[in-house]
Amino acid sequence: MKLRNILGSALIISLASFALQGCNSAKAPAPKEKLVVQISEADPAKWNLALNNVKNVQQAYGADKVEVEVVVYGPGIGMLKADSVIANRVEEAKKSGVSIVACENTMKANKLTKEDMLPNTSYVQAGVVEIMKKQQEGYAYIRP
Repeated sequence: MKLRNILGSALIISLASFALQGCNSAKAPAPKEKLVVQISEADPAKWNLALNNVKNVQQAYGADKVEVEVVVYGPGIGMLKADSVIANRVEEAKKSGVSIVACENTMKANKLTKEDMLPNTSYVQAGVVEIMKKQQEGYAYIRP
């Protein structure tokens, strides 16, 4: 009787150990690369350069393996206005998974409303603060 209990206990321990090994051997998904891009100049050539940089990063890593946020503030806010000369490129970037955000402080200073901006634009209260937060979260930072 005691031998049966000992063998039963050993079997239970072995099965538990096997189950734990199976759980531990599953690979966690690789962490995504992270990039934050600053746009603060009223220069369509810089806007295009930034979007080219973003597209190149997505091509290098794979769009599904990189998180990209473009933070637009100050004189760069024209990039996200409804009449932007690169509106089509902004929409293309959004469709590829890029988060593009406008600074509400800049909008307020320029008397811009959300109706003045491209459709589906996202917003943050302060562009510089957003960049700081992203850097604290491990995002690489570029300013073309």
